[in-house]
Amino acid sequence: MSGDVTYESAGVSLTAARDHTANIASLVSGGIGFAGAMALPPTRDALIVGCTDGVGTKIQLAQKLGRTDGLGQDLVAMCVNDLACTGASPLFFLDYLAVGKLDPQVAGAFVKGIARACAETGYALLGGETAEHPGVVAPDHLDAAGFACGIVERDVMLGEHRVVDGDVIVGVDSSGIHSNGFSLVRRLVDTGALAPDAELLLEPTRLYTADVARLQQAGIDLHAVAHITGGGMPENLPRVIPAGLRACVDPTTWTPNAAIQAVLATGQVPEDDAWDTFNMGIGLCLILPSPDAERACALVEGARVIGRIEQGDGFTLG
Repeated sequence: MSGDVTYESAGVSLTAARDHTANIASLVSGGIGFAGAMALPPTRDALIVGCTDGVGTKIQLAQKLGRTDGLGQDLVAMCVNDLACTGASPLFFLDYLAVGKLDPQVAGAFVKGIARACAETGYALLGGETAEHPGVVAPDHLDAAGFACGIVERDVMLGEHRVVDGDVIVGVDSSGIHSNGFSLVRRLVDTGALAPDAELLLEPTRLYTADVARLQQAGIDLHAVAHITGGGMPENLPRVIPAGLRACVDPTTWTPNAAIQAVLATGQVPEDDAWDTFNMGIGLCLILPSPDAERACALVEGARVIGRIEQGDGFTLG
């Protein structure tokens, strides 16, 4: 009957959903079912650690500039880089993708990017969900969230409890802006202050899992690790520093990457806002004893000593 109300007429394409599921089934560990499962590795006194995150408004700029191929890596990186800060070994990753109208090609490319990043970092892509929400979000809308899970033995877990006065801070290069601060970046692009350069602005977030693992395997005495995301160094470094101590960072010890430089060159972002919003070219900070610093820098690409831990509180530039 012409008056029949079907799921298709309501805006949800079951055909597209079936095509998408078929396209990504080989990317998911154990295939597509109702839930994924994996065996835990042998442990002594281990803790399961987990975190969740998204890509933020970088997605909107990526869609506007026609380059969404790196978003899957961004999603994985935002989660697994946080987990690397605990010293955890990878277990699994889950993703959630919400769209206004499902395009199997776009969604499939997103999941393939997730699968590649999971393979690179050692996480099993255990499952996920792709949800179509017609009438709730715009047809071209896309949003995503990820969840990562790892395992770490209690006696080797990294964190503020290990950090002491006199430790040094080793900064590791970011690959660009990563996935924070894009509401500001989009404003600069929209006003014409910043060129809409997809190659420059949308470089996928660097994956740091292997870097931290390499240091652990080499016997470097890591004390703490900070992933520099929203809030920049002033917010993220103090999260791994105990009360009574502070991080003192020397910004002359590195040169920000081209994307950060382009944002700063607009002259429209106050310095304090820049430090509170962007990674400023350093995507990860390693806190460790001074004697281990030289060897750590040699083991991680784009790493150098950028500061120290001293008496005080919070974060300072100097």
